[in-house]
Amino acid sequence: MSENETKEQDTKEQITGEKPKKDSFLDSLIVAVVIAMIIKGILLQTYTIPSESMVGTLLKGDFILLNRLAYTFSEPSRGDVVVFEYPLDPSKDFIKRVIGTPGDRIMMKDKVIYVNGVAQEEKYKKTNGMMPMPESVTIKDNFSEFTVPEGKYFMMGDNRDNSYDSRFWGFVDASRVKGRAVMIYWSLDTPQYNSAWAKFPLNMLRFLNPKYDRFERFFKPIK
Repeated sequence: MSENETKEQDTKEQITGEKPKKDSFLDSLIVAVVIAMIIKGILLQTYTIPSESMVGTLLKGDFILLNRLAYTFSEPSRGDVVVFEYPLDPSKDFIKRVIGTPGDRIMMKDKVIYVNGVAQEEKYKKTNGMMPMPESVTIKDNFSEFTVPEGKYFMMGDNRDNSYDSRFWGFVDASRVKGRAVMIYWSLDTPQYNSAWAKFPLNMLRFLNPKYDRFERFFKPIK
């Protein structure tokens, strides 16, 4: 502040008896909350994992962040974990892994996925160890090769024997993809059904009990 500005301010204080107001903590807090709401509304979205279809990567009770702008200037890549509108009921959101992108040739043989003729390693995959069933009985473990149409994606859960996915209800349109799951920011274990913590309202407050907080999963990147 210049010398003249300082004199003008002193003169103002002498005439009005008022001092210039400084930014308060409340003002700063309000600004921070507004910025956070804008970021959440435009860039990020939060979800809670309600099922075990992505076990191997995500657990029931994980709280995740979704990057809503991830595919603004690009397309989903094979291996991305994404949230999308369930094709048979757009009011519901599903989370799965991209297995096939437009133009890919996909086949499953004895629980192993082949993309364009190459077996995929899929370190994130979880299976129950049971003997694969033939395609004539179920497409869960085996299905014949097909090509993913343009503008469509083939999605599967990492928990292959406990996932309701594209094997059963088909492809996901590109316009239905909401974003990429990028981080677990919090995780809560589920109390046993006969526990007092499983009943309302304690179930909603179980984060207060360190027993149910899975601290090792906090701020864990989703790969």
